[in-house]
Amino acid sequence: MTGNDHDALDATQDALIAITRGLDRYDGRAAFSTWAYRVTTNACLDELRRRKRRPVPASDDRGEVGSPGEQSSASDGAPNLDQTVTDRLSIDGALQALPAEFRAPVVLRDVLGLDYAEIADVLAIPPGTVRSRIARGRRALADHLGSPQADGNQTAPGHVERNAP
Repeated sequence: MTGNDHDALDATQDALIAITRGLDRYDGRAAFSTWAYRVTTNACLDELRRRKRRPVPASDDRGEVGSPGEQSSASDGAPNLDQTVTDRLSIDGALQALPAEFRAPVVLRDVLGLDYAEIADVLAIPPGTVRSRIARGRRALADHLGSPQADGNQTAPGHVERNAP
C-alpha cells in the first residue's frame, strides 16, 4: 500500500506497536485478523499522509534490483528476471498512482485476499462502497498499465463487472 519498502517497514513497525498496545481494546466483535488488518491499513494510510509532508528526493533511489548473473534463460522455462522486475515495478507504480481510497481496497482484495465484508470492516465503509472502489481502482490500474481490458471487463478473481460505460 505504501509503494516503497522503507515506508512499508515503517508502517509495519507502527502497526505492530499499535496492535501490541491495543490488545486490551480488542473486543472480539470482529475476527482478530480483521482488527489487525484495520490497524495495519490505518498505519499505512498514516505513513502515506506523513510522506506527503516530506520533501521529494530529486531522483528515484529504489536501488539496483538483481544482477545480470541472476537472469533465467528462456530455454529453462523460468520467467525472465528482468521482465518480472519490470512488471513488478510497473504494477507498484500503477498502485502508487491510485488515490488511497482505491489503493487500500484493491490491495486488501487482490493482494491479501480479503473478502468484501472483511474489507468493509477494515476500512469502516459499506460493502457496496468496497465493491465500487475495487472496480474503479482496477479500472484505473488497467488504464495506467495500458491493459487491453481497460474497459472494465476484467476477469480478475472477485471482480465486479460494471454495467455502465
